[in-house]
Amino acid sequence: MKKAIIGLLLMICWTIPISTGVQAAEKQASPNADLVSQAKSAILIERDTGTILYEKNVHQKLPPASMTKIMTMLLIMDAIDQGKLKWNEKVRTSEYAASMGGSQIFLEPGEEMTVDELMRGIAIGSGNDAAVAMAERIAGSEKAFVEMMNKKAKQMGLKDTVFKNATGLPAEGHYSSAYDMAMMAKELLKYDEVTKYTGKYEDYLRENTDKKFWLVNTNRLVKFYPGVDGVKTGFTADAKYCLTATAKKDGMRVIAVIFGAPTPKERNEQITKLLDYAFSQYQTHPVYKRNEVISHVKISKGKKKEAELVTAEPISVLTKKGANVKDIQKVVKLKENVKAPIQKGEELGTLVLKQNGKKLLESPLVAKQSVQEASWWDLWKRTLSSFVKSA
Repeated sequence: MKKAIIGLLLMICWTIPISTGVQAAEKQASPNADLVSQAKSAILIERDTGTILYEKNVHQKLPPASMTKIMTMLLIMDAIDQGKLKWNEKVRTSEYAASMGGSQIFLEPGEEMTVDELMRGIAIGSGNDAAVAMAERIAGSEKAFVEMMNKKAKQMGLKDTVFKNATGLPAEGHYSSAYDMAMMAKELLKYDEVTKYTGKYEDYLRENTDKKFWLVNTNRLVKFYPGVDGVKTGFTADAKYCLTATAKKDGMRVIAVIFGAPTPKERNEQITKLLDYAFSQYQTHPVYKRNEVISHVKISKGKKKEAELVTAEPISVLTKKGANVKDIQKVVKLKENVKAPIQKGEELGTLVLKQNGKKLLESPLVAKQSVQEASWWDLWKRTLSSFVKSA
């Protein structure tokens, strides 16, 4: 990204109940070691700000098992958002995809399911065959898809993650960390639609056939903890019991990750403690929803002269319960010398929220729509129009 300039086009103060505890929360020390005693690593974050509320061995590299599918689902949602994939598109199952072991929805070679059905198979049933079928549809092969997964992890700045497959099946050199998994879930959950899948406790595939298949969510907290609507469990003999969970209450969404719990009961109990802690101690105040127009940027040699910039994710300010202040400043930084073509979702600016001169959070602003490069005819007409108006 080229050097950004600060456009004080949008520096506005408004009054909302915001916390003085934000800075302290950014480096929140473990509040209670007993929250997670029976797991190798753990983390608790608030989704919108990414603030860490609890941490234990967060950068330890460990096998993530089927939590790997969080990245698989993220790339599916990216493809949907970019218009490269549609929910009703039918995907044909290859021999290779159908051969996956472990958790599966028992796809047969040549069987077709819609993207919607396969996503349910991944999110609810943790189907390895469904994950590979989608990987092949998006990238052409699982190997190429894994390259996309690792590229995405690198783009996100994740340093403790290397993927070897799209499923989480045991593979040498396949690892992640509690911190990285939380960041993947944070990115995935910017797509509100994904919780329609991850938050469903049970569903059916192949309905109205003699092969009706019952899906039951491997994340039991979806049913038993109010507000939990994702994201993904994981288990192998090496990884033990893992879970990346998310819950939303009173407008605040948090993400809790556990690696290496000895039993599913202890995994769920510790996740529950983390969620209880977050909701009892913190609150968030939503500022913007995802895809809200914040500013505009000029486009050189484009079919359009400028592009609308929108929020790339929901934006909130985190508070300790009971603490509040006012006068939050909004500063928009715009990328300079932007030339067409630009793609929908391309980062072209940054939104910064400040309080008393201190930065509370920073979030990317992205192009709302693609802008194609103008033809010589478009540029000639534009020049002629400008000449006529000035005459």
